Amino acid sequence: MTFTAFRRYAVVALAALGLSACGINSIPTKEEAAKAKWADVEAAFQARANLVPNLAEVAKGAAEQERGILTDVIEARAKATSIRIEGDDLTDPAKMAQYQAAQSQLSSGLGRLLANFEAYPDLKSITNYQMLQGQLEGVENKVRIAIIDYNEAVRDYNTTIRTFPAAIGANVIYGSKPIVPYKAVTPGAEVAPTLDMTPNGSATRATGANDNAPAPTATAAAN
Repeated sequence: MTFTAFRRYAVVALAALGLSACGINSIPTKEEAAKAKWADVEAAFQARANLVPNLAEVAKGAAEQERGILTDVIEARAKATSIRIEGDDLTDPAKMAQYQAAQSQLSSGLGRLLANFEAYPDLKSITNYQMLQGQLEGVENKVRIAIIDYNEAVRDYNTTIRTFPAAIGANVIYGSKPIVPYKAVTPGAEVAPTLDMTPNGSATRATGANDNAPAPTATAAAN
């Protein structure tokens, strides 16, 4: 190999190394990872929305007040499911805030409805209601875990595009923008609501859960 050829290969190798250091591969990889985690968040929220029609059937055995709350829940579900966040929208704080607000409204309505159901021992003894309560708790916990995973992927990506030397590639090559993390508008909105399922119908609400505070009771813990 001639010196000229060796020098050419050396330049190419150094250029490749420099591009790698500038995040030529890591930036899009981490961006796609964050988008994939967001898809998990949307899937979890959609699974929750799918349970609302079943909740409507259970609510038929409740009083007029609960059916009024159910109307709010159904309207909130329609709004929450109408808002879609595509991959490119993850860098738009306004669109993300709109999505978060809609999901929070649905969370609040569900929390109020389930808390009011505690006053109905006969309703709580229905097998379908017990199954639905378990499904809701499971889905809400999946929502919480999906949000945690998404926010971690966002933190990793945002740190990368702001840190030297990858920041050079992010600004010069990709024009990367920070991705917006998920922030629950209502405290505890992404945490599973729980009910007292004791046979005698006595119900003890978790701290902070009452008719005037619509957020779901926050007792579930992420694994």
